[in-house]
Formats: sequence, structure tokens, C-alpha cells
Amino acid sequence: MNDTLAAILLGVLEGLTEFLPVSSTGHLILATELLGFDQRDWEVFNIAIQPAAILAIVVLYWRTFWDVAKGLLGFDKGAIAFVRNLLVAFFPAVLLGLAFGDVIETMLGNAVLVCWTLIIGGFAILAIERWANPPAEGPGVAGVPLRTAVLIGLVQCLAMIPGVSRSGATILGAMAFGVDRKTAAEFSFFLAVPTLTGATVYQLAKQGGNLTPHDFTLIGIGSVAGFVTALVVVKLFVTIITRVGFAPFAWYRIVIGAAGLVWLALR
Repeated sequence: MNDTLAAILLGVLEGLTEFLPVSSTGHLILATELLGFDQRDWEVFNIAIQPAAILAIVVLYWRTFWDVAKGLLGFDKGAIAFVRNLLVAFFPAVLLGLAFGDVIETMLGNAVLVCWTLIIGGFAILAIERWANPPAEGPGVAGVPLRTAVLIGLVQCLAMIPGVSRSGATILGAMAFGVDRKTAAEFSFFLAVPTLTGATVYQLAKQGGNLTPHDFTLIGIGSVAGFVTALVVVKLFVTIITRVGFAPFAWYRIVIGAAGLVWLALR
């Protein structure tokens, strides 16, 4: 398979999985294994295309971001609380990412670890779905208590382990802390903006000097594919979780993780 087609496929996979509780990083790692690529050649690509999914969130929720921006200029309490919650939830990932960056990068090449975390995460989702009892409606991201925002940020750090799923950890964690489904999903979407942007800038700052024009071209192609796909997926995801819940994603994780372990053992 040529690099251009691989970039498109990986970009579509990123857009499909970034905001679903199935781990986009885990899927990208398994996909590169399945395609027979060297993980080290695609590590930066897999991270660099994440801002495309972020852009999809900005486009889909542009009115929210616009209202928050206007509110900040007018010192609106709701807008200030919105930004405060995202910043305090983002901060733990910054600290752990800087402290354990090398360890995290080592885990990114471990496909077996991805499979196990997919399976364990699937059962964790089923448990939270069964025992968590979030309210039907909530006050929105700005109305999430500061303490809860901090806890969501701590839970997000689990996603540094490949296969855990950033969106899954934050959404299910928020629900376990008493946040309604819709607010939990939107908190996760908005939190992705600083988190994934920071991770991408950090990686490109480290590796940018080693990237060739061909690498940047592939990143551009994958980003376009991821952006278009994420536009479709996000709205559909919110509809699914409000009507059906997270169980389908949990069973999907378990099946994919188990199948991955079998394939890795037999290849």
C-alpha cells in the first residue's frame, strides 16, 4: 500500500474513533501493525493529524465558542466558569505528559498493551453503565463544579496509556461523578481542544526538524480525511449515547481487543 492511501485510511480512522470511547490512538497503532508499517515511522503522523478532529469540534460548536469568547470580554460568569473548568481539567495532563513523556512514547509501540486495555476498558464501560446514575439533564459545561472538573482531568490522564480512550475516560468518568450524559460528552469534546493541541505542538516541536516535505504532505492528507469524518461522527455519537448508551462501544472494544490478541499471537 502506498503512503498516500495509508494516510487517507489512517485519517479516516482517526476521525471515526477520536471522539468515540474506543481509543483512536489504540486503533491507529493496531492499524499500522495490520498494514505492516514500522510504528516509529508513523508515530508523529498519528499525533499530528489529531488537530483535524479538533477543528471539527470547533466548526460544529462554533456558536458555543463564539458565545464564550464574547462572554469573556464582558466578564460573564458563565464564560469564565466554562474556561476555568477546561483549564483545570487540562492541567493534570500537562504535568504528567511532561514528567512521563518518554515512558508514554515507549508504550505507543506496544500493540499487545493496546489490545488488553481495549478489553479492560470495555468491561469498565459496562460496569459504569450499570452502576452510574447520572441525572437526565445538567447545567452544561460551565455548571460543572470545580472539584468535578479537576477529577475529570485526572481521569483523562489514564488515556496516556494506549487503548484507554481519552473520550471514554473523560465521558464515563464525568458520568461516574454525577454529570449528565450530554454535558459529559460535550465536556470531553471541548477538553480535547487544549489537550490534543498541546500534545501535537509538543510532538512537532520535538520531531519537526526531522520531518520531510513528504511527511508534511501525508499529515495534510490525513488531516483532511480526519476532519471530514469527524464532522459526521460527532453528532451521530451524541445521538447514540443519549438514546442507546455506551454498551455497544464497550462490546466493540472487547471484541476488537480479543481479535487483536489472537491475530498478534498467530501472525
